[in-house]
Amino acid sequence: MRRSTTSGPVLGLLATALLASTGQLATSAQAAELVWARYGDLDSLDPHRATSTLSMQVWDQIYDTLLAFDADGQPQPHLAKSWEISEDGLTYTLALEDGVVCHDGSPFDANDVKFTIDRAFDEAQPSLTRTAWGPIESVEVVDTLTVKVSMSSKFGAFLPFLADSFSSIVCDTNTADTFGSSTAIGAGPFKLVEWVKGDAVTLEKNPDYRNFGKPVENMGPPHLDRLVIKTVPEPQTRLAALQTGEVHVAEPPFDDIAAIREAGELEIVVADNTGQNVFWEFAISRPPFDDIRARQAVAYGTDPEMAIDIIYGGLSQREWCPIARGVFGNDQEFCEQFGYEYDPEKAVELLAELGYGPDNPLETTMFVWTGGNRHKLAEIFQAQLAQVGINAAIEIMDIGTMNARVKEQNELVDDPSPGTFDMMTWSWYDPDILYALWHSPGAYSGFTTPELDAMLELTRTTIEPEARLAAVQDVIQYLMENAVHVGLYTPGWEWVFAVRPEVSGFKVGAFLHPMFNDVEVKE
Repeated sequence: MRRSTTSGPVLGLLATALLASTGQLATSAQAAELVWARYGDLDSLDPHRATSTLSMQVWDQIYDTLLAFDADGQPQPHLAKSWEISEDGLTYTLALEDGVVCHDGSPFDANDVKFTIDRAFDEAQPSLTRTAWGPIESVEVVDTLTVKVSMSSKFGAFLPFLADSFSSIVCDTNTADTFGSSTAIGAGPFKLVEWVKGDAVTLEKNPDYRNFGKPVENMGPPHLDRLVIKTVPEPQTRLAALQTGEVHVAEPPFDDIAAIREAGELEIVVADNTGQNVFWEFAISRPPFDDIRARQAVAYGTDPEMAIDIIYGGLSQREWCPIARGVFGNDQEFCEQFGYEYDPEKAVELLAELGYGPDNPLETTMFVWTGGNRHKLAEIFQAQLAQVGINAAIEIMDIGTMNARVKEQNELVDDPSPGTFDMMTWSWYDPDILYALWHSPGAYSGFTTPELDAMLELTRTTIEPEARLAAVQDVIQYLMENAVHVGLYTPGWEWVFAVRPEVSGFKVGAFLHPMFNDVEVKE
C-alpha cells in the first residue's frame, strides 16, 4: 500500500482552521492540549436528542454515568457506588457517591438522576432512547444520595444501560433553551467551552472530576488542560495533519494503515469490543427468502472469513453470533454449533430442491451501505454466490436509505419481484438488541413469530444472570437455526485510531468509548 500525502494548500487551510480554534501549537503544548480529528460532527450535546456514536463519544467527556463498563464490557459501580434490587425485581435503590459536583459548581445528587430520567420520559419530547431505559414507572428521591427507580415489569438490561452514554446524567441546572446546542452541564472529566457546529468542540479540564469505576489509572481530573475535537471529513487531510503534528489523534485512511504501521511513526489503536455486528438478513415476505432453504443457501454459499481477510486483514473478526463479541451472551463455540460453515456443495443442493440450477439461477439483490470498503466485500460475496447459482445484483446506499429500503421490502407481500437480502449492522452493549430487531413488529417488519416473541420477552424480564444467559442463548439458537440472523463479522476496522508519538495513555474502552483520562502530551 502506498503512503499518501496531502498538498501544501490543503494543509495550510487546515492549519489556519486549527490555529483559529486552538491557538499556536507552542501554546497548546504548554497548556497540555490535545486535538482529536474525526470524520464527522456530533448531532447534539443533549444525550436525549441523538443516537450516533459521534455524539456519544463527546457526551463521554462532558457527562458521567451511574455505572461504568469495565475493560471487558461488564457494568460496575461508578457514580452509583452500590444498589439493591427488591425481591420482586421491580425496584432498584441506588446509593450515590458523595462529594461529586457538576461543572457549574452545584452538587451532583439524587435530584440530578431524577431530573435526567423524568426528562427521558417526558411525554412532550421523550428521549430518542426512551425504550432502552426499560419500563420505568417512577423515580423517587429518597434522600440527597439515594434514588429509587420502580419498574412495571422486570428488565434485565437496566443495569448495563446505566453504564452506557445514552444514560448520561444531565445536571438539573440544564434548564436554558440553549441546552444541547451551545450549553451543556455535566459532571464528566471535561467542561464545555464551545461547540462550533461542523468545525470543533472545545473542552477544558474539570478540576473537580473524580473517577470511581472507569477502567483507567487516573482517578482524578484529566492530565490534559484542553481537548479539542475537530471535524475533518477528508481522510487524507486528517493523515497529513497527524504527520505534521497539527492533530494528535485521528482515524487514518483505511488503505494507508499498513503503510502507517510499517513507517512506525504513528501508533495504530484498533478498538476491541465495539458491540458492532454485521450480518445477513432477508426479506421473508415473498420468494425466494420466505423459504428457509434459500436463506441457508446464501449462508452456506458465502465465506466471510476469506472475504474479511482479503479486505480487512487482521482488523476484523469472523462473527458466529447474532450479538457482537464482548456483549453478554456472545459465545463463539455455542453459536458455531448452529452456524453455517462455508459449504458450496450444500448450497447447490438446497437450491436444487427449490428448482434452481445452472440454467435457472436464483435472482436477487444484495443491499449494502456505503463506506468502509464494503463495496469490495460485497463483490467478493457476489462472486462466491455466483459459483453456487445465485445471481445477486448489488445496490449500494447510505445506511438511512438502506434501513428504509429493507423495511419497504419486508412489507411488499404480493410484489412479483424477487425478495432481497442485505448486509446489515447494529451496535449495542446488551443482547436486548435482539428484542429491538426481532420482537413483533420488528425493527424492519421482518421475521417474527409468536414463539420468538415469547422467548425474547424472557430475555428482557429475566434478571438473574445464569437464567438470562440461558434465555438469550435460546433466542440465538432459534435465530440461527431459522437462518434469520446470520453473523458475518465484528468490525474493528471502522474504529481505528492513529496516535502521534508524543501522546501517551490513549485508550478505547468497550463499546467505542475513547478515554482521555490518562492521556498526556509531551513536548
